[in-house]
Amino acid sequence: MKKIQISPSILAGDFSMLGSEIKKLEDGGADMIHVDVMDGHFVPNLTIGPPVIKSLRKYTNLPFDVHLMISPVHKYIKNFSDAGADIITIHPEATKNLKDSIELIKSLGKKVGLSLNPETSIETIEKYLQDINLVLVMTVHPGFGGQKFISKVLDKIKNLKKIKDEKKINFEIEVDGGINFENNKLVIQAGANILVSGTTIFKNNNGDIKKNIELLRSL
Repeated sequence: MKKIQISPSILAGDFSMLGSEIKKLEDGGADMIHVDVMDGHFVPNLTIGPPVIKSLRKYTNLPFDVHLMISPVHKYIKNFSDAGADIITIHPEATKNLKDSIELIKSLGKKVGLSLNPETSIETIEKYLQDINLVLVMTVHPGFGGQKFISKVLDKIKNLKKIKDEKKINFEIEVDGGINFENNKLVIQAGANILVSGTTIFKNNNGDIKKNIELLRSL
């Protein structure tokens, strides 16, 4: 089995000191930094934009795993690329032409992710799986941290893994939403190899980030 990678969400960090929070995550063994971008339109919340990402870029060499929950997304892709995103993940519902948006991300030299909301089917993106690097499966409805894990999404993860194996397509399966020390095992066994987690990493075990990352990796 591939090493389980952990992508901590800075949404759960202390926004007054995000630079030092990122350093703590790197020191704690994070594989990448997950950045949730919300526009108050595609999802009912507002977070950060390209200037903040650009200002944080100097604090680490870890990949920035940027999840764009914004619509229309296409016209902002270059801004996030220029700000320092390494992986740019978009929702198929947020662009008029998904193929064009995928090609734009690739043309900028970035890895491409496509995100599936709990109610979005694999069929929505299946024909693009050969062209992308990552599928981000949402196990909550995007917009707010700290939501309860939706267990029925496990079947979607299993089906993605089956398609990946049967068609021998090389993409990562990332899972985001309510991931903790109980359901991490379920999503890993279902086929996920990248786990996004915010509250669990920052708050559990008296904020022992290293311990929490190690626990999330373990079966």
